[in-house]
Amino acid sequence: MTAVAFSETRGDYKLSDDPARLDVDAIHAFLASAYWSVGVPRETVARALANSLAFGLYHRGKTVGFARFVTDRATFAYLADVFVVPEHRGQGLATWLVGTALTHPDLAGLRRLLLATRDKHKLYARFGFAPLARPERFMEIHDPDVYQRAQ
Repeated sequence: MTAVAFSETRGDYKLSDDPARLDVDAIHAFLASAYWSVGVPRETVARALANSLAFGLYHRGKTVGFARFVTDRATFAYLADVFVVPEHRGQGLATWLVGTALTHPDLAGLRRLLLATRDKHKLYARFGFAPLARPERFMEIHDPDVYQRAQ
């Protein structure tokens, strides 16, 4: 695990893995209405952040994007919850966010990286993500209504 905060700057935008900078309320506000996590409780988001390698994307100090990797930092990572708020889209920030995050030292040399997406296949393909080579080897338990039942 890296001890020094990882950060990159692009104009007025800053990308950082510093957990102290993460704005749980801002991240929760977006995720609670995102198609993949509608209604997610704030406590669930906070717990996910605490147990992931998380990247905040900031514009003049305000959270405008986010991505996190669920990872053991040795063999595997799952990319989740990637977003850029609508008013900052169209500037290549999602590409910069994902591409830069993938250079993080704790993600180097992993055997497998996974993600799931409904509509951003072209974005992730730029970084080498492809459909599962052997989908018959993968299984899942998927409960899309878990947050609605938990309340």
